[in-house]
Amino acid sequence: MKSKIFTAAALLGLSAAASAQTVNVICSVQAEWCNVISTVYARTTGVRINMSLKGSGEALAQLIAEKDNPKTDVWFGGTGDPHLQAAEQGLTLEYKSPTLSQLHPWAQQQAKQSGYKTVGIYSGPLGFGYNPELLAKKKLPVPKTWGDLLKPEYKGDIQVANPASSGTAYTMIATLVQMMGEDKAFDYLKALHKNVGQYTRSGTGPIKAVARGETAVSISFVHDGPGEKMQGFPVETITPSDGTGAEIGSMSIIKGARNLEAAKKFYEWALTPGAQELGAANKQFQLPSNVNAKLDPRIPDFKKIKFIDYDYAKYGASAERRRLIARWEKDVNSLPR
Repeated sequence: MKSKIFTAAALLGLSAAASAQTVNVICSVQAEWCNVISTVYARTTGVRINMSLKGSGEALAQLIAEKDNPKTDVWFGGTGDPHLQAAEQGLTLEYKSPTLSQLHPWAQQQAKQSGYKTVGIYSGPLGFGYNPELLAKKKLPVPKTWGDLLKPEYKGDIQVANPASSGTAYTMIATLVQMMGEDKAFDYLKALHKNVGQYTRSGTGPIKAVARGETAVSISFVHDGPGEKMQGFPVETITPSDGTGAEIGSMSIIKGARNLEAAKKFYEWALTPGAQELGAANKQFQLPSNVNAKLDPRIPDFKKIKFIDYDYAKYGASAERRRLIARWEKDVNSLPR
């Protein structure tokens, strides 16, 4: 009898230990997607996620502040540049997933460039959002190239985020520098400045303004368009025919993670096709990094987009990012409009 009681108690103890397991995750994708990840993971594994929602710049600042006493185990999502900076600063852990071979080459390259301290989990192209109703009302054409945005008829009708706070806008600067050369790119940005009605703090702000008829055109990641359209807003997207860049959303395990084994298990789960399909199920239409993930038809067709050969290692480095943003503040943002 005693042994049966002991066995039951031991099983209860094991069950309590499993339910007490926690993994601390900073989530830098859309809130609904973060919440579903947390719910599904807890339901399928019994491990609770202590989820903190932060933009990628804010997340990096937290990891730097907590360097000597990390409170985070995994950083999920957000533009790849801050993840590369975290790797460069020794904030994240080298980890080679056995799933790497199942990922698209761009995701594997992200891992390799960081010394396997981060990995690509999705990608999204940079392009333009536009409101067809507002363009028709103002008799404006749909912009098809980067040069089109400089036409005087778009004055005050373009929104883009501020690169100091937005990974989207920094991707724009890095893309233009690689396409045109740095000096010509900054000449372009100065000319574009005359047509910009507002620089928003968030990268998704401009396409939300387009959807709500507050501006005609945005420079945005085009995967942010379909979610707005699903809510009934008049918004379309296009990628520039003369070439564009893309973000590689990333995931990293934090160096000094308190729940390292739980962190690795979450990381592996997040690279599975089923986990990656949760993005589109929550109106987020980036291309998943696992080649076996089923693709929603609203995800941009990468085969139809002209991509530049984007140097993620160079433009993801802290010093280069700081230098280009400082030049934008000095040469562009200080100008009158």
